[in-house]
Formats: sequence, structure tokens, C-alpha cells
Amino acid sequence: MRLEGKTALITGGNSGIGLATARLFIAEGARVAITGRNKTTLDAASKELGKNLLAFQADVLDESARDSVFTRLKEQFDHLDIVFANAGIGERGSIAETSEEVFNQVLQINLTGAFLTIKSALPLMRSGASIILNGSIAEFVGAPGGAGHYAASKGGMHSMVRAMATELSPRGIRINVVAPGPIKTPISTRSSRPAEQVAAFLKKLELSVPLGRFGEAEEVAKVVLFLASDDSSYVHASEIIVDGGVSGAPFAAPAYTGEINTWD
Repeated sequence: MRLEGKTALITGGNSGIGLATARLFIAEGARVAITGRNKTTLDAASKELGKNLLAFQADVLDESARDSVFTRLKEQFDHLDIVFANAGIGERGSIAETSEEVFNQVLQINLTGAFLTIKSALPLMRSGASIILNGSIAEFVGAPGGAGHYAASKGGMHSMVRAMATELSPRGIRINVVAPGPIKTPISTRSSRPAEQVAAFLKKLELSVPLGRFGEAEEVAKVVLFLASDDSSYVHASEIIVDGGVSGAPFAAPAYTGEINTWD
């Protein structure tokens, strides 16, 4: 097993990509701690994944809760081999619709939350450890209705990783980003807009994927596993895109292929 004897922390590990990664890490031999804000989904994850999972109800921005989590991790695990800073939110809206409060909230949770997680985890990490951040292709691909806040939070995350790598390299700690595209997770359908508008948007989005479908959370988790394991021992300050070809071959998407084929 690729993570035999390893210890891992996954923020936002109670659903979506975080939960899929927790399942995979445990299957590969790791002891895993997850954090999340929703007690119901945390309890469900604990029931499903059993004795090799520790679940903490904690907000990444709550200093007291964060201190409590890392105190417990020191007691239970002694050290951390892997940190997956995955907790985040996605909000849509035009520039005119987006309030200063919402803009700041997205940056605080997605970017500041990742920074504070890493800062708190470092005292428990040693040479050979791996940090992975859950970024996004939003850094590379502009999309309407994003108001810039989500893209800004993820773009800042990618830049932060490259800067942090200079400080972590002498300690033998690797840091990388996984950058998903359209993935089937609870966050992709969570919206204050009418359900039919959300469904129509998701259908259009699916047509923009060259592979013709949304990705699965498990497909991202497998890339996170690679970055967490010794298989990626020489991968550092890098980004791995998991988007079905959206950013690399956009004109291969179903939305365009019929039209392009008429050019032959």
C-alpha cells in the first residue's frame, strides 16, 4: 500500500473531493484526520471509514478550533506526513451582484484558510512530508459569472505554493497543487439560484469538456494520492491539471467539434 504507516490531514474532508481522498488514503494504509463544518456529514464519514479516521468539526478560519485540532493531532498522530488543504467554497455572480462581504468571504475561506492550515501544520511536519492544495483551472480559464473572487482565491493559492516552496525546500517538504476542472461534487450544484437555471448552466458546462463529461471526485483523489505518496518524490512547486482537457484542448469539446469538423 502506497501510504502504509503515513498520517494525513484533509480539510473539508467530509464531502466531495476531500471525502473521496480520505477513502483512498485509508485504503492505501494511512491514518487520516478530516475537518469540516457540517456535523452530519462528519458523523457519516466517521461511520463509513471507521477506526482509521479522526473527524473534527472545525472551521479553517476559527483560531480556537484550529488550535484544538492540531493539539489533538499531536497527541494522536505525533506528526503529519501529508496535508491536503482542500476546504473551500464556490460562489457565482456578476461583478454587480457580488458584495464586498461575499468577495472577502471567498478569499478568506479558500486562500487564507489554506495558508493558516499550512502554518499550523508545519510544526508537525518533517522531511519527506507532502502538502497538496486543491486549486482550480479557474486560474487559467476565465468564465462568466465568476465575478473574479473564486478565480482570485485559486490564482492566489497557486502563486502562494510557488513562493512557499522556496521556504519548504530546505526542510525536505514538498508542496504542490491539484487543479480540477468541472467535477461532480456537492459544491457544483449548491446555489441560491433556481434549480432549472443551475441545471442549464451545468449542461452547458459539460458541453465545454473535451472528454464530454464531468469528472468524478475519485479521479481527482487519485492525483492527490500520487502527490501525497513517494511516487511523486521529485515533484515540487508544480500544478497538475485534472479537467478533461478543458484548459489544454478547448476546441475538442462537444460544444465546438461539430462546427470545427465542417472546416475539414
